[in-house]
Order: sequence, then C-alpha cells, then structure tokens
Amino acid sequence: MNRNFAKEVALIAVPVALQSMLQSSFSMIDQIMVGQLGEQSIAAVEIAGKPGFIYAFVIGAIGAIAGIMISQYIGKGDKQAEEKSICLNFMVVLIAACMFFLPAFGFANSFVKLFTKDTFVVTTGTSYLRIISWTFIPLGISNIFGVALRCRGKSTWPLYVSLATAVINTGLNYLLIFGNCGMPTLGVGGAAYASVISQIVGAIITFLLFFKEYGKIHISVSLDKNGYIQYLCMLAPVVINEFLWSVGQSINTFVYGHMGTEELAGMSLTGSVQGLTIGALSGLAQAAGIIIGKRLGEGAYDDAYKESEKLCVYSFFGSIVFTILIIVLRNPYVHIYNVSPEVHIIGADILVAFAILMPVKVQNMVLGGGIIRSGGRTKYIMIIDMLGTWLVGVPLALYTGLVLKLPIVWVYFILSQEEVVRFIISIFMFRSRKWMNTLD
Repeated sequence: MNRNFAKEVALIAVPVALQSMLQSSFSMIDQIMVGQLGEQSIAAVEIAGKPGFIYAFVIGAIGAIAGIMISQYIGKGDKQAEEKSICLNFMVVLIAACMFFLPAFGFANSFVKLFTKDTFVVTTGTSYLRIISWTFIPLGISNIFGVALRCRGKSTWPLYVSLATAVINTGLNYLLIFGNCGMPTLGVGGAAYASVISQIVGAIITFLLFFKEYGKIHISVSLDKNGYIQYLCMLAPVVINEFLWSVGQSINTFVYGHMGTEELAGMSLTGSVQGLTIGALSGLAQAAGIIIGKRLGEGAYDDAYKESEKLCVYSFFGSIVFTILIIVLRNPYVHIYNVSPEVHIIGADILVAFAILMPVKVQNMVLGGGIIRSGGRTKYIMIIDMLGTWLVGVPLALYTGLVLKLPIVWVYFILSQEEVVRFIISIFMFRSRKWMNTLD
C-alpha cells in the first residue's frame, strides 16, 4: 500500500516538480542575463513583472479548481462532466487574461511609477510591461490544458512542453538581449520579446497534445443552476484569495522599492532561487490536489486523510534538504550578478531568511494549495490566507519598512511571519476534517 501510494505520488509530483524547476531555472538564466545590464535593469523587470505575477496566481487558482473538478469527475467516471469542466474553466481563464492584459498594456507607465521614482527604471519597466502583457493569453491556454493532461496521468507531457519553451526563451534571450548573431541589441525589451514568442509556441504545443489525448470533446459550459452555484462557490474564494494575496506581495515590493533601488535589486536576486526551490516541491501540492481529490470523489475519506498526512511528511523532509542547500550555496549564487557589493550582501542575507522559513512555506503550500482545497471548499483557504496576508504580512511590511526603516532582511523576515500564522490555522482546519467534501 505504502509503496503503491509513493509510486502514485511520484508519477504526478516528479514531472510537475521537474517542470516547475525547469521553468525557474530558465527564469534564473533570464535573470542572470538581465543582471549583466545592472541593478537598475533588474529592478525594472522586478516591478514590471508584478502584473504577470498576480495574473499567474489567478490562473493558477482557476487551474486548481479545474484540477479539483476534473480529478473528482474522473474518480466518478463521469466523462461528460469532465469535458464540461474543462470548457468552463478555459472560458474563465480567457476572460481573466483579457482583464489583465488591457490595464497592463494601457496603464504600464502609471503602474511602474507607483513603485519607484528612478527615471531609468520607470522608462525601462514601462516598455517591458507593455510587451510582456502579450504572454497572458498563451499562458492561460497552457495552464488549463496542462491541468487536464496531468489529471489524465500525462504529467510528463507538460514537462516536455516546458522544456521546449524554456530552451526557445533562453536562446532568444541570448540573441535579443545582447544582440548576438547579428540580431538587434534590445536589452530588457529583448527578454520580454523572447518570453512572448516562447509562450505562444508553448500554448500551441500544449493544445495539440490535449487534442491528441482527448480528441474532439463536446464543447459546452451549460450546467444546471446548482452546478453553476457550486462552481462559483469554489472559484470565487480561490480567485479572490490568490488575487488579494499577490496584491499583498506587490505591496511588499512597493515597500522594497521605496527603501531604495539597491534593496529592491537585492530582493529581486532571490526570486528565481525561491521559485526554483518552491517549484521543486510544488509537485507534492499538485499531487495532493489530484490524488486526494480522486479519493474524495470515490468517497474514501479515511484513505484521503491518512494519505494527506504522508504527503505532509514527504514535503517536510524535502524542504529541509533545500534549506541546507540554499544556505550553503547563497554566496556563490549572488556573485554571479553584475551588481554592487551591497546588493550581493542584501541578496545573500535574504536567502538565509527564506531558507529558515522554507519548511513552513512548503507545508502551507501542500496543506492549503493541495489537500484542504481538494474538497472544493475553497473559502477555508481564502480565510486562512487573507488573515495571514492582510492582518499580519502587509501591516508588518509597511510598519517595519516605511516607519521603522529596518534593514530589508529584517523587514522580509518579520513580514514573513504571516506564514507561521497560516500554518497554525491550517493545522487546526486539517485536523477538523471539515474540508472533506465530494462534488455533486
């Protein structure tokens, strides 16, 4: 039983983890390339990337709902409901893409000015944001179809797409940022164009793989009244949650930006490492959502609870390994960048703070993002995250950064205590078993 369960987890978690690590590793390469242009360019990309950061969490939330629905309907053997859930979530993600694209493209300059007064950062960031906003629609397409493929047991397919996308993106970065092989030297703009082209290619390939697996599906978003109510009751809390959480993170960036360009650049250096390490364990969160969702769909509640406990144990030991690696390798990593010694020190110190907090962050990801959410009662996660972000994280960031003017590493460490608050509440919620639910 244990061996079979571990194998089931690995079949989902390993490809997802590899895909996330792959995306983050190439993002790290992107950042290193942009980092050769100086700390102002790094800061510009950090600020201009915030709408995309928020959007990624919103479509990730929609994808999570799609995963819950698809996995539970697969557990029930209801093919028609499975196909309807794909169509419905695909329509919603396209609407979200358009809602983010229009303001990001039209008000790019005003948005970047909220975070900094540095003229170079504002000009560069505005140009970058207007270009990168064209990735929103292809990212949404890849997200929904990728979730459907994973639920069907084809977790390696999105992995291969990510590999192809990342290779294209990195190659284009090399050509367009620095003007190699006779291409124009576009700097930060080159990185943006590379992202747009690679994401369009990724969306096309993902759609073709989806068609190969599913064939022609019945296109319909028609549900009965109770079906729409159930869907909205799942979707609204998780989208609102992810949107407000990511807005909270953007407020943190606002604080860092007003502390100084060096502080913002130092924080930016850590982003790809955080993404790489969290991504390595994100597969466990997705495995939790899919596997536990199927158990709940089958009505096997006791199995769902016991297997959830095992997933938490797996994620804890995995996070400890990465905590040690980050602390050991932090200095060699930050010195890759062509920035001032002060920025090197800030980046290394923040990585230590992140490493210490990582086990708690990962437990929250697996519990909140996978296990508790798998029952469809997403309002519980919304409440937990909002308490942590808006009653703890954001007030502490504003107070310690703008009022007390503490060093940025202490600002980051103190505001991150929101993770501890989330973890404590999540444990009580998990043990109550109120999250266990089977969709109609």
